[in-house]
Amino acid sequence: MIAPLSQDELDARLAAEGYFADETLVTALYLALALGKPLLLEGVPGVGKTEVANTLARLLGRQAIRLQCYEGIDATKALYDWDHARQLLHVRVAERSGAVSLADLYAPQFLIEMPLLKALRNAGTSVLLIDEIDRADDAFEAFLLEFLSDFQISIPEIGPVKAEQPVVTVLTSNRTRELHDALRRRCLYHWIDYPEPARERAIVERHAPGVAKEAAERLVDAVAAVRRLPLIKRPGIAESIDWARAAEVLHRDGAPWPDALKRSLGLLVKDQEDFSVVAEAGVL
Repeated sequence: MIAPLSQDELDARLAAEGYFADETLVTALYLALALGKPLLLEGVPGVGKTEVANTLARLLGRQAIRLQCYEGIDATKALYDWDHARQLLHVRVAERSGAVSLADLYAPQFLIEMPLLKALRNAGTSVLLIDEIDRADDAFEAFLLEFLSDFQISIPEIGPVKAEQPVVTVLTSNRTRELHDALRRRCLYHWIDYPEPARERAIVERHAPGVAKEAAERLVDAVAAVRRLPLIKRPGIAESIDWARAAEVLHRDGAPWPDALKRSLGLLVKDQEDFSVVAEAGVL
């Protein structure tokens, strides 16, 4: 369990790292650290779920270890694998001396650490991100249960490997499918939504510092209006920042802000049909 910071200190440290979290998210992070529980973050794409883990790693002074989930991911990609080439070489050398031992093939020097095993062995110096868990299948979810319950995994050739302390773990989901209750029960849960305008303005001003306050307000109002439209893909916070930076470049070249925003709309909207919907709505 980790509780080196008060909740207010955690909020301030997150902001200093450029992540402006609301009170509910700060509370969820604080409790996850204090209780030593994995934190499951759900929300639409682009609201900053992945960045929570990266920011947490920076403010704790730890290494961020990322496991990117995808359809068909299995233990050899997430947990460990064996260096088969080195094992084969070892067998050939051992055969010459007549001392071939099966146990020797599964010695630690032949083990390749994947993200979960690496996080277990470096629990005190890492933050584990299990990104887009909803992209994996039911079998992989079941595989994770031992890890999330006890911060332990079982390797048939070696036995159980258990962390000396809870692993700071953040799971993210875009909710493309429902996660099983067994996984949810093992985690502290939080839903991240699009930020309110004032917080998004602070984010834009921090990450696109050349944008004037009035221009940031206009941009954030435009983003909010675009998100209310029936789009295939609503823009996230990263798109807001990119749009602000692009518009600022055009503005420095002499384009008025309204024109700069319209000309750089491709940084905010990434689908032709959505582009047409925004143009017809006249929100810019």
